[in-house]
Amino acid sequence: MKVRTKHRLIKDKALLWGVCFFAALTAVPLIAILGEVLLRGYDQLSWSFFTEPTPTAYKAMKAIEAGEPIPGGIANGIIGTMIMLGMAVVVAVPVGILCGAYLAENSKRRFAQTVSYLTDLLQGTPSVIIGIITYIWVVVPMKGYSAIAGSVALCIMMLPLIIRSTEETLKILPASLKEAGLALGGNSARVMLRVQLPAAFGGIFTGVLLAISRVIGETAPLMFTALGCSFIRWSIDKPISAVPLLIWEFFNDPNLQELIWGASLFLLLFVLSLNLLSKYLAKKWNQ
Repeated sequence: MKVRTKHRLIKDKALLWGVCFFAALTAVPLIAILGEVLLRGYDQLSWSFFTEPTPTAYKAMKAIEAGEPIPGGIANGIIGTMIMLGMAVVVAVPVGILCGAYLAENSKRRFAQTVSYLTDLLQGTPSVIIGIITYIWVVVPMKGYSAIAGSVALCIMMLPLIIRSTEETLKILPASLKEAGLALGGNSARVMLRVQLPAAFGGIFTGVLLAISRVIGETAPLMFTALGCSFIRWSIDKPISAVPLLIWEFFNDPNLQELIWGASLFLLLFVLSLNLLSKYLAKKWNQ
């Protein structure tokens, strides 16, 4: 018996160390990427980097020849990203929450099952396809690239994530919560809006933040819709820039390639902040 017990303990420890090793192995690429971007990009982070637009290739070339830091920054990309994200959130959040609530309450109906299937299909659609479709639906009728077209593409990509998070959060609520609301005289719609959705706020808000962090780094759909702009622009019916678009433009211009690291670091820090905020709010709400 002692030999058998000892053998089991050895197998248990070996399995534990194996799991820990492979878990650490999966973190190596992430740590390597974060370390590389941090080491190369932290020197570029300054007040001017966040407040000045992208420099021209000529100014960058002159600065490189003089041995000086490249002037300018990514303010046009930051402003464009926030404008398009803001418009996308205004549409995607209410539509996604209402759609998720419908699916949670009517999961057995054929129409709800069809919508659920289409949501899964949309979630798996490549972003470049969404960009092409948005180009046909929005850019061609408007006869030009714009922030509106970019926000439509981001909204389409955000919808399935918000729908799924809302649906799953509402499904795990206790049935007694809805029964209590109905017993007090409220109808199904009133109970959903006044009782169930507020109770599920933590999970829904977490899903919204994760949806934002999912789309903020997308480049392909914005290339077909927003196109980009080298200066700060507030008009929503004109071409506008975004941080992912700037990274792509920097990559294609030898004189601006050094700015890739600062822009990438900003994007990573922003996404990391959103993920940490979503985890904190989910934990706080559960408590």
